[in-house]
Amino acid sequence: MTPDLIVLADTIHTLDEHPQRGPVQAVAVSDGTVTAVGSRADAHDWRQAGTNVVDFGSATLTPGLVDCHIHPVFGLDLTVGVDLSGASTLDEVRALLRAQAAHDDEWLRGWGLNPNAFGTAPLHRSMLDDVSGGKPALIRLFDGHSAVANSRALEVAGVRGRYAFEQASEVVCDAEGVPTGLLLEAAAMELVQRHIPQESFARRKTRLAALLRDFARSGLTGGHIMDHSAESAALFHALEADGELPLRLRSAPWCMPGTGEDDWKELARTLGKGGRRWSVEAIKLFVDGTVDNGTAWLYEPDLYGESTAPFWPRPEEYSAAVRYFATRGIPTATHAIGDAGVQHVLEAMESLRDVVPPDVLRRTVHRIEHLETVPDELVARFKDAGVVASMQPTHCTHYSLADHSDNWSTRLGPERADRAWRCRDLREAGVALGIGSDWPIAPFPPLPIMADARLRRRSGHPEQDPIAPAQALTALQALEGYTSHAAKAAGLWDVSGSISKGKRADFTVLELDPLSAAPDELAASRVLGTFVDGEIQFMLDRSA
Repeated sequence: MTPDLIVLADTIHTLDEHPQRGPVQAVAVSDGTVTAVGSRADAHDWRQAGTNVVDFGSATLTPGLVDCHIHPVFGLDLTVGVDLSGASTLDEVRALLRAQAAHDDEWLRGWGLNPNAFGTAPLHRSMLDDVSGGKPALIRLFDGHSAVANSRALEVAGVRGRYAFEQASEVVCDAEGVPTGLLLEAAAMELVQRHIPQESFARRKTRLAALLRDFARSGLTGGHIMDHSAESAALFHALEADGELPLRLRSAPWCMPGTGEDDWKELARTLGKGGRRWSVEAIKLFVDGTVDNGTAWLYEPDLYGESTAPFWPRPEEYSAAVRYFATRGIPTATHAIGDAGVQHVLEAMESLRDVVPPDVLRRTVHRIEHLETVPDELVARFKDAGVVASMQPTHCTHYSLADHSDNWSTRLGPERADRAWRCRDLREAGVALGIGSDWPIAPFPPLPIMADARLRRRSGHPEQDPIAPAQALTALQALEGYTSHAAKAAGLWDVSGSISKGKRADFTVLELDPLSAAPDELAASRVLGTFVDGEIQFMLDRSA
């Protein structure tokens, strides 16, 4: 077949399980599919009239990088107002909010608030009341699972006391039953969120298009979206109609507590819907919340007596939901952060052997997301359960510290904090490990994330001590987490994840070789281009 495209580079990492002999420096593509890999001499023989040849010289070509956990549409709501992620003290937070209040019209909004900025001070509405200029205010914490509302926002929303929810969610109140302003988990936050004026569809489409272009410029050719809604579908359809979907997206709508088989049937009907480059392919569930806000599910309480309850008040209903989807060959991805939460998910997955036909079980990928603190005995069970791990190395390197003085480590105590983000142990146990960012919870550029996975500290900060350094990934393991293992985490290894004949022509072109460059240098290096379906999505202008 005459190739439409030939891509050349001095270094090409195919990540093929059966690589050809000799160096690979050329890839041929026809109709979006890899048709040949070989040498530059081979490429000379492949070339025909009309073949587009792109030569990246000394650069490195890899399979397309895929972020295994992102929230691009949900993130539009989480990134409104002032970015507080860089604030390290309460004074800095208040100064940023005061400046933002002078610009926001109806509501004061902010996001990315790190609880470490508060030290030992409790999160309370009073910290917003005198900086909000009389406006209602809602500030999202970095974990995406909690927010702080000021007194005016609580008044507008009619939130005056405690609430009962179908999920483990809470309007935190003081001893007198008065809301403190801290709202834990989605149901509590929605009490206030629904009173905030909403953006127009056109504005959200513009913001999403810009975000996806930034994803492509960072080297991403795909992403596993851990949420989905009717609005998501409308936005993706609209962007694709305009030719503005520069990467491949795989979405998973949420299955929440309080639902039953009728609801699960409706969710199942969404599977397989989509467009050319996006589709709904899995179901997302939550079994707990986060350590930082006290809603994880732990064997033993945290330092403050919190994180003792599951997100599903009746966890057997979570297990029933997983069985419903698994028996129908529908992949699931479950948010599980605490040790008790991870154990419950593993038990649910192990129980599938008794109810799911073996052929369906083999071809259906089930995942656990996050896995922040896991004891030895649970690590050993992943392989036998056939469960994929999906983790975010920068949650470790951005929000915890080697000396355990951060909020996450303090809440857990030294023993559990020492079991932080056990990426290497899972890989050594033979578990497929997909890597991602959880944007907007952490920045999305993949090269710094791969560097952090190797360094176990924040790239570009050599003064920092590594956090649980024995859990550092090798350079190859970090690259696999964005390529071959990302494909395995989506059940797509037969069509993507390596540069192999017959697979999708999704490539990322890098200035430096991720397998030989020092991690800090890799993090600061340039992405030269991305291809999806053999079509250029981003190309750096190196002449500028």
